[in-house]
Amino acid sequence: MIKRVKYSVANSMVVAALASGTVFAVDDPSIKGEMRSNIQSAMSEMIERNTVNSVYNVYDPIEGRLHRLTLVKLHDGIVKKGGYYVSCADFKSAKAEMLDLDFLVVQKGDGFIATQAVIHKADGEKRKYHLED
Repeated sequence: MIKRVKYSVANSMVVAALASGTVFAVDDPSIKGEMRSNIQSAMSEMIERNTVNSVYNVYDPIEGRLHRLTLVKLHDGIVKKGGYYVSCADFKSAKAEMLDLDFLVVQKGDGFIATQAVIHKADGEKRKYHLED
């Protein structure tokens, strides 16, 4: 079963500054209702579809290895970056490493589909990635 993390309004308005100086909101309150539900469902479906024997695999290009992960929790926050809706989930490896994966979601027809998972944090250390042109 997938667990969701609820954020208070105060938490959803927290902003984080990246090393590049870019500031982004943890949650975009303008993404709401059915659209929000559909984006989160697309992310959940990708995780469920690609989880085999309770293991979600993700390749780490920085470390040059495959992480075998189990889902800990999905986050409710969604932002829009570079044409993608981005939402994240926490995972844990068998070695107790914690990874925060960002899922890139795009609109497809009347629905949404998650197309890619990117490692956003590894053991609490943020990783920078660029989606905007």
